[in-house]
Amino acid sequence: MDTLSYKTAHANAASVEKNWLIVDAENAVLGRLASEVAKRIRGKHKALFTPNSDCGDHVIVINADKVRLTGKKWTDKQYIRHTGYPGGQRFATPLEVKNKDSRRLIEMAVRGMLPKNRLGRKLFKNLHVFAGDEHPHDAQQPKELKL
Repeated sequence: MDTLSYKTAHANAASVEKNWLIVDAENAVLGRLASEVAKRIRGKHKALFTPNSDCGDHVIVINADKVRLTGKKWTDKQYIRHTGYPGGQRFATPLEVKNKDSRRLIEMAVRGMLPKNRLGRKLFKNLHVFAGDEHPHDAQQPKELKL
């Protein structure tokens, strides 16, 4: 027998089933939460995972303002960005980022765990983060994901 008895399945936009999941970030550790959310958005939990296509789920994160960091990371960790101008390097602690917009902590953590290419930018649109416990996606009937 010189042929395979099975075909390798590849997911594409037509064949993938995208679900909606909701995650409560209250008292969740930021990195552990972000890695699980990134895995779900990427689709790595599915048997039909294909690395070059969007086969993941939509994830809604609520209570983003109640996320936790361990140790002294609230004051000692630093996020670095650059304005694009000479001498434009800016530093911010997680506490400063949270005070400005509490959703940014989760968004930055998840974005850093996605691919750095066109697909990663498309996958990031499947993340929906809300500071409180209200969200406008009730019509999609999201399933709760326990972490």
